[in-house]
Amino acid sequence: MTGLDDLTQLCPPPATPPAVDWPTVETTLGLRLPGDYKHLASAYGPGAFCDFLRIYHPHAPTPWVNLTGPMPATLRAQLTQDRDQDRFPVPHDPQALFAIGVTDNGNHLFWITTPQTAPDAWRITVNEARGHDWYTFDGTLTDFLTAVLGGQLQVPVFPDDLLDAGTSFTPSPAQSGPAPASPPSTGRRIDSQAVRAWARANGYDLPDRGRIPATILQAWEEAHPA
Repeated sequence: MTGLDDLTQLCPPPATPPAVDWPTVETTLGLRLPGDYKHLASAYGPGAFCDFLRIYHPHAPTPWVNLTGPMPATLRAQLTQDRDQDRFPVPHDPQALFAIGVTDNGNHLFWITTPQTAPDAWRITVNEARGHDWYTFDGTLTDFLTAVLGGQLQVPVFPDDLLDAGTSFTPSPAQSGPAPASPPSTGRRIDSQAVRAWARANGYDLPDRGRIPATILQAWEEAHPA
């Protein structure tokens, strides 16, 4: 039984995830990707584990969680600046980190891409949202998810109640064309602090106070369908 078999038993994937042209994706990135990730992303498609953890995917509905979008380079630059200005300790070389996921609390998951020529040996590291702590996992992304969702691994920077509602995978809504300029309000009750944390985690510049722009609220609602 493979690691993906263990994961799909814990958390069944959707029936019809979108197909991925992996040679084109790897050519776009200029990077060979781990085999376990390609099997994982092909099995699940874009979406969220436990309504908390989103793995970047080539077919993600927004650029902020798209594997070929701006976030890996943006986060690498931020971490390099943090290290150079002694703002936050970064226990790994930022140039060796490739962002591969994000949580609704603002934690980011990274591959440690060393050695770059052996992607199946890459490890996983997770940073604390707007904090100093990091957690490094000596294994693949699929093994990491299996251990977390199976309850064998408690990541210190993840919430203690992550599995209280059980394991689940929620696919991202399919893109059916450009979003309307002024979408109708859903009337949902929205936790503004949760929206702010999600927005910062996904690359939006948002202050702690003041009105949340409609574009961010729309993006949050698209990422969290009722």
